[in-house]
Amino acid sequence: MEFAKYLPNPIRKAVFPVAGMGTRFLPATKASPKEMLPVVDRPLIQYAVEEALHAGITELVFITGRGKRAIEDHFDEDDAIEAKLQAKGKQELLKSVRNIIPDYASCTYVRQPRALGLGHAVLCAANVIGDEPFAVILADDLIDSDPSAIQQMIKVYRVHGCSILGVQKVARQDVSQYGIVKSRSLTAPKLHVIAGIVEKPKPGKAPSNLGVVGRYILTPRIFRHLRKAKPGAGGEIQLTDSIASLLGEEKVLAYEFAGTRYDCGSKLGYLKATLAYAVKHPEVGKEFSSYLASLGCRLPRSGRV
Repeated sequence: MEFAKYLPNPIRKAVFPVAGMGTRFLPATKASPKEMLPVVDRPLIQYAVEEALHAGITELVFITGRGKRAIEDHFDEDDAIEAKLQAKGKQELLKSVRNIIPDYASCTYVRQPRALGLGHAVLCAANVIGDEPFAVILADDLIDSDPSAIQQMIKVYRVHGCSILGVQKVARQDVSQYGIVKSRSLTAPKLHVIAGIVEKPKPGKAPSNLGVVGRYILTPRIFRHLRKAKPGAGGEIQLTDSIASLLGEEKVLAYEFAGTRYDCGSKLGYLKATLAYAVKHPEVGKEFSSYLASLGCRLPRSGRV
């Protein structure tokens, strides 16, 4: 295994791009952010934030847009609801709303004035990130793993000290939905050196079936490439294009994380996630599993789908 010649800076900050419109979930997202869609009893964005916090990240940077105020409200303290729960003796519920963001962590909200793509959203965080490596976590991609996907990637970063993309093998017919990496060599099991990356290629032109999903560790060098980026697919500033440019300056790795990913940007993926998290929920899981069994449904022993 290749070791970095220096101890890399720790990953203290995470960027959450949450300015997207969520049109695939209309009308549910007409007045509420898609990141606030609940999986059982927590919104998608809370799962993403908890993943970051459990990985030791302490500075949370949300790239927001029009109609996203509910996200800020969710992570703010609410004295009225806390007092009401306290008065009714509902201690477990009180604990659940009090401890969403621990005291040691901070939230910063940066407005993305126009929806110009993921690359532009990440660039909006440049002044807050400064000259530090950072994580990017997309709430749409709910990943069930222990340790979490971003924890696994930070562990790899501590060894190699370079940018890392979370990837997974995708069906060949689905490669046009992803950024697809071309691997030059395998440095360790599940760890690839990236030789190239293509945004949403046609199946016949894809360099592999390793698709980039919503987890990134990036060095601050990425901002220089984002500032020079031209609009790509869909007229947007693609993060993939800037990562391809970054390859000329530093080594970038692709890591096949361990875990089950649910694409909650799609209705089917969201329904699968809801089912999987419901059957293992400590409060309702057992009863819900019995209900599914009464319908003739069969689930894996892990409860995952």
